[in-house]
Amino acid sequence: MSQWILFTLAAVVFQTGRFMLQKHLSGTGLSPSGATFARFLWSAPLVWAALLASGLADPQIWSALPPAFWAQSVLGGITQILATICVVALFRSRNFAVGVTLKKTEVLITAFVGVVALGEFVSLPALLAMLCGLVGVLLMTEVPGGKGLARFANRAAALGLASGVFFAVSGVTYRGASLLVTGEALTRALVTLGAVVTSQLLLMAVWLAWRESGEITRVLRGWRVTSLVGLTSVFGSYCWFVAFTLQNAAYVYTIGQFEVVLSLLASVLFFHEKVSWRELLGICAVTASVLALILFG
Repeated sequence: MSQWILFTLAAVVFQTGRFMLQKHLSGTGLSPSGATFARFLWSAPLVWAALLASGLADPQIWSALPPAFWAQSVLGGITQILATICVVALFRSRNFAVGVTLKKTEVLITAFVGVVALGEFVSLPALLAMLCGLVGVLLMTEVPGGKGLARFANRAAALGLASGVFFAVSGVTYRGASLLVTGEALTRALVTLGAVVTSQLLLMAVWLAWRESGEITRVLRGWRVTSLVGLTSVFGSYCWFVAFTLQNAAYVYTIGQFEVVLSLLASVLFFHEKVSWRELLGICAVTASVLALILFG
């Protein structure tokens, strides 16, 4: 199995754990922005500890990075923040498994953004696998009793689509930034992650201090859970960044759809939520698209 697939599957495991923790946080009084900030507050120090330990914190390394690297890193960081806020808000609209599946609109959007931004096309088998995943997403978003497109005119669908667009832009820009760093894939991923998570921490801290007074204090008070968000985030993010460095972001996100299987298990086992047969069919379609890409992509 290719290295990028293994890193993607590892990222999925860590990300599912993080979303479970963030779902818990969203029900404890923290705003979606606060729950999102928690991951950056605790993960940034860990990333910089890794940079120091590996000798990658040398100012000469950072000063040699081109302006395009910083532009793509910051843009990716901002769009990832917006995407995560949408996902946390989405958990309040539908159950956990459906919420994670709805955000998977990112796959086809990423393929389009990748062509426009980086000139990276996907193969026909990969495109068919992505379309299979889209069918699953549509099954998850349909509202019984509606007619035509009105079936998809709901808050959950809108949040899912918005998060998909933002995640698509962040994935492509992360790949673009990492390709501008010299060295091995693991090194390029860590340097890019350091730039991104630092910018995200600073931007969110300024935003919360300005718009949501007291939210940073609430995040700190809930350190027993918020620190776990940061821990799962840093491992998951690093795996995502390595995968983006090695492969087309659209392919990475397609494999990342395996997350819906884990989210279904979490939904039933941890949150005691019910999943309808229609939602289960959607999850099966998304899972089939992942297996198809692994076998034929």
